[in-house]
Amino acid sequence: MKNLLLLVLSMVAVAREATAQDTECVRERAAMVENIRTYARSDASVLGQQGLSESVLEAMGRTKRHLFIPERSCSIAYADSPVSIGQGQTISQPFIVALMTELAAVAPDHVVLEVGTGSGYQAAILAHLARKVCTVEIIPSLAEAAAKTLKELAYDNVSVRLGDGYAGWPECGPFDAIVVTAALGQVPPPLIEQLKVGGRLVMPVGAAYTTQHLTVVEKIAPDQTTTRAVALVRFVPFTRSKD
Repeated sequence: MKNLLLLVLSMVAVAREATAQDTECVRERAAMVENIRTYARSDASVLGQQGLSESVLEAMGRTKRHLFIPERSCSIAYADSPVSIGQGQTISQPFIVALMTELAAVAPDHVVLEVGTGSGYQAAILAHLARKVCTVEIIPSLAEAAAKTLKELAYDNVSVRLGDGYAGWPECGPFDAIVVTAALGQVPPPLIEQLKVGGRLVMPVGAAYTTQHLTVVEKIAPDQTTTRAVALVRFVPFTRSKD
């Protein structure tokens, strides 16, 4: 009887701690969204006076970023800074995630490709906005962990694939939007091929370990695209298969 009482008290304590953390995370996440909104409006050169769309801000507010980082810490997760996820990889600061999502112009009926799954956070944001998200990760441990997290959080419209994202994911496309979360000196031709006419590709273009240009490529005809640089960013290098 004593052991049962101790077990019940322990469960109550754990539940209270979890509730306290959830309350803290809700507060921190709401503050993060307001910071993103303010920052977007203060820099009209990138998004114009309208800033970020409410749909993107809502997706940022609904996604539990702290569950996509190793520390599971609210204060770390919702600060406006990148977070290391191991294997030399990071998830971008919240504003950059929101900006790339906005630039991709994702709609509810869209099929979206993400190259560079990482922890699965950007895929989760996209999943709130799109019909289907296909995401490719080259590092096995990250792909496995992201797939597990996304499944546990019931992101049923996200599929994770282990592989070299340079080749895209033809079987999952064609795509209305493509988001690449690592820097490369040029846009991979296979990704342009898999992009629908009228679709957008968003990625950092430039050399590794230096400042890159966050770039938007729009496919305006089967063999024609337009390209514009939006902002200066700094991303981890695009990892390729050695085969």
